[in-house]
Amino acid sequence: MEQALYNNALSGLSLDGERFFYDNPLASRGTHHRWTWHRCPCCPPNIARLIASLGSYVYSTAPGELAVHLYAESNARLEVDGAAVSLRQTTNYPWEGTVEIAVDPAMPMEFTLRLRLPGWCRSATLAVNGQVFDTKALAERGYACLRRRWQSGDKVVLTLAMPVERLYAHPDVHADQGRVALKRGPIVYCVEAVDASAPPHRLALPRDEAVTSRLEPDLLGGIATLSGTALAAEPVDPALYRTEPWPARRVPFKAVPYHVWDHREAGEMVVWLREA
Repeated sequence: MEQALYNNALSGLSLDGERFFYDNPLASRGTHHRWTWHRCPCCPPNIARLIASLGSYVYSTAPGELAVHLYAESNARLEVDGAAVSLRQTTNYPWEGTVEIAVDPAMPMEFTLRLRLPGWCRSATLAVNGQVFDTKALAERGYACLRRRWQSGDKVVLTLAMPVERLYAHPDVHADQGRVALKRGPIVYCVEAVDASAPPHRLALPRDEAVTSRLEPDLLGGIATLSGTALAAEPVDPALYRTEPWPARRVPFKAVPYHVWDHREAGEMVVWLREA
């Protein structure tokens, strides 16, 4: 659900909420843009309905249990076994991996707090009021399960490691063979021409090249970008074919979250980069 929300559903909506994609291409020559209207207007109200119902995807309850499925700055008022419990998430997720959750039951009570351990996360730490717990020992079906007597003022801190990772497609996905996609946390990235020193289709990312992330609060509403160095093929003569490989030069590149592409200059975009 998290992967679909951040990378599929969210990309379909422009930052100002007024334009819509009806598909999610993983590459563009610069001619693909969001619509202001479509003759079959079924998707805009569906994405609006999804955004309006996010709360029901973030939290849920069951007898003796309260679950946090998604991490986002939010406040929630819920009931566990008929008793009121308030939760407050404080976080800069998905750009940073630390999530603080203040637990505030109306009265001291025992229940299980389930915190989702994302499938993309290889390492996580968890503490309650400063006491550190082993997430592997608490893990059950993808969740860290904390059963205790909760009282007002309790604070949970979950920290999810967010290194930059490379994704490789299944060998039967023909179009993506010899290519790599970049991902950090739940976010899939793309390279746009506006950020590249060469046309994105010419870029090849060396397999051992380090890719780093940094927060850019003034870019596209505040995002984390990825950057590194790629090889860019250079057409040194007008020949359509040649018997020697085209020379390549090292160029810097920057990648932005896929869901914010096509908000600046029109130009090429690619998710799956060639790998050198």
